Amino acid sequence: MQQEHHQHSHESDSGHQHGHATHQGHEDHEGHQAHAGGVSWGMAASATLHCLTGCAIGEVLGMVIGTALGWGSLATIALAVALAFVFGYALTMRGVLKAGVGFRQALKVALAADTVSIIVMEVIDNGVMLVVPGAMEAGLASVLFWGALAFAFAVAFVVTVPVNKWLIGRGRGHAVVHAYHH
Repeated sequence: MQQEHHQHSHESDSGHQHGHATHQGHEDHEGHQAHAGGVSWGMAASATLHCLTGCAIGEVLGMVIGTALGWGSLATIALAVALAFVFGYALTMRGVLKAGVGFRQALKVALAADTVSIIVMEVIDNGVMLVVPGAMEAGLASVLFWGALAFAFAVAFVVTVPVNKWLIGRGRGHAVVHAYHH
């Protein structure tokens, strides 16, 4: 399959035949074409960082609101997860909407691009917060709370990068967003 892609992409290039070194550069430039061999760790890390940004905004906001209102751990985590999805999807939709796509299609793209990534990230992130002794009860003024949250984000990032690499390699996840960025 990759060999066919190699031939096809060069035939359409004004009829020229290019060497392997040129093909490699072409493949890097066309990184949004997600065949299994063309997904770099950098691309997966970038998609994960994008997802983490939206998740972190929602997560921190949810933790702050839940803690400030004196909610228990379960209610606070539920709010944090809900807001993580909202902000995660919103960041993806923002980029797709800028490309001139309608709201409904942008929402579909965001759902397809981010759902698995956000689920993995939220399970890991909140799991870490629950297992760090006293983190959820520590309160917003506590170094323990913010340190545990930062650690949870770091662990979630490390676990989610390979998931995103696998998804993009199969034309899923953030691979669907790249089509709207070019």
